[in-house]
Formats: sequence, structure tokens, C-alpha cells
Amino acid sequence: MRTVSYIQAVTEAMTEEMERDQSVFIMGEDVAWNMMGDCTGLVEKFGTERVRNTPISEAGFVGAGAGAAMVGMRPIVHMLIAPFMYVAFDQIVSIISKSTYTYGGQARLPITLRAPMMYGVSNAAQHSDRPYATLMTIPGLKLIAPATPHDAKGMLKAAIRDDNPVISFEDRSLWGQSGEVPDDDLIVPLGRAAVRREGTDVTVVTVAGAITLGLAAAEQLAAEGVSVEVVDLRSIVPMDTETILDSVAKTGRLLIADPAHEMGSVASEISAVVAQHGFWSLQAPIARVTTPHTHMPFNADLEKLLLPNADKVVSEVRALME
Repeated sequence: MRTVSYIQAVTEAMTEEMERDQSVFIMGEDVAWNMMGDCTGLVEKFGTERVRNTPISEAGFVGAGAGAAMVGMRPIVHMLIAPFMYVAFDQIVSIISKSTYTYGGQARLPITLRAPMMYGVSNAAQHSDRPYATLMTIPGLKLIAPATPHDAKGMLKAAIRDDNPVISFEDRSLWGQSGEVPDDDLIVPLGRAAVRREGTDVTVVTVAGAITLGLAAAEQLAAEGVSVEVVDLRSIVPMDTETILDSVAKTGRLLIADPAHEMGSVASEISAVVAQHGFWSLQAPIARVTTPHTHMPFNADLEKLLLPNADKVVSEVRALME
């Protein structure tokens, strides 16, 4: 085991898969120049044929990536910032998600889109969305949100090897965090949640960067005698509802911490699943800690007011325990 940062784990995943499989390449805005710091050493090792800078045309290079996947390549498409996917929604929704279905299984799309999410750093409305909830409604896409260096590496490697389109939502608030990663060929299967902390009183399901809030809140609440079980969702589609329902059956209470906007969110979907299939386990109403249904302001103080934090999680859990 080695201790590496989240961003280093992402770089290692891409490097190892490009070494293993000549059909894997990365493309996107300024990837050869390593603008985001997550492509360190790639162009030196693999050259500009496999580390390809693209024009600032998301619809164009996402479409090109889809075509490359259909003819046998395994592209990693770097979206730079997650909301830039909006420009390429027709390619993602109409081509990437539907082609295997449309052509009766004759077309494969082993394409991975990396979508770093930036919020909490005054990036304003155009750069602060978390589009995974929108894309969750589209059949044919797998969506992941790894929250540890271990999962950032193992799940990205699994995504690159998958014969279906996968979008990896990387919370940039986690990029600097470090954790243990094994030296061997690490593959973390998609579609499984992880229990990060065992508890008996309340289940807190976290999405993406909310894992830090959930764990911090659980530590604070433990000092008050409240035992919190923290479940890291990890995979949005497919979603591991079994682990969530098993945890709620044990604790009887549920809170979901999701940095995305509340309406139509992953938190909403989890709430619906538990209300339908785990209703008789509940001892209190389901609670959510999310971002309100409003655009993100540029002002740092206003932004801080909107975003979920550990104190909000603690307050909601206390209310559940009353």
C-alpha cells in the first residue's frame, strides 16, 4: 500500500490503462499541456498521438470520442469542468447513451468522460453545477463519483475497461486529499456503495465530496452519543440500493448529503427508493442536506451559505433523533 493523493491516483489510473491497452487515449482541452495537473507525464510517455489537445468545442471532441469508441478505440474524454458537458449534451444523450440500443447491440461505446466538479471556490453559476442528477435520468450511461484516492484509481480503471459509456464525476474538493492505494492492478467494480463508518442510530448516505461532511459530522455526533453509519454511494448509476436499504433497516433513520441542487437530485432518488422499499424501517422522516434550487453566486460568502457543510448535517441528524 502507498499513500497518494486523489489527483495522483487519477493520473496513475490513466497511465496504467494506456500502458496496458494501446487503444486507450485521452483527448480534451489542453490535456497535453497538463492544465489541470491531472495529466502529469502523459504526453512525455505516450506522445501527442495518444494525448490529444482539442479545440474549445465540446460538441466536436465529444462527438469525435464517440466515433472513436464505435470503431474500436477506448477514449478518455476530459471535460475540464463538468458543466462544459452542457455544450455536448446532444452527443452525450442522443449518440453516446443510445447507439448501442439503436443499433441492436452492434455498436459498442467504451468511452469514459471525466467530469471534474468545481464549487466552493467562487467559480460562479456557469462553472459550479453538478450535472450528475440530470444525466441520471438518461438510460445507457453509467455514472460514478469516487470519493477516495483508492476509488478514484480503481473505479476509473474499471470505467476505462467497461464496454459501456461511463461518466466519472470527480469532486475537485477531494483532489488534494490522500489515502492508501495498493500497488497491484486495482479494479473497483462499478455499482457498489461502501460503508465508511459503522453505526446504529442514523444512516448518512453521501454523494461525491459530501463524504468529508458525513464523516466529520459522524465524529462530532459520536461525542454526543449518536452512532452514525456513513455510506459512500460511489456509483450513481447503477445505484447500490441494497446497501442503503440494509443500512436503513439497521438504523431506522436516513439523511442524504448531496452537494447538487435539491430538486430532482440523487438525494431525491434515494429518498424515493427508501420510501418505496424501506418505509417500514423508518422511525423518522427522511432528511436531505443539499444545495438549494438556485444558481451559485460568485460571492464567496453567499456561496458558502448555500453549500452543504458538516454543521448542517449535524443539525439535521439531531432533528432526526428527537
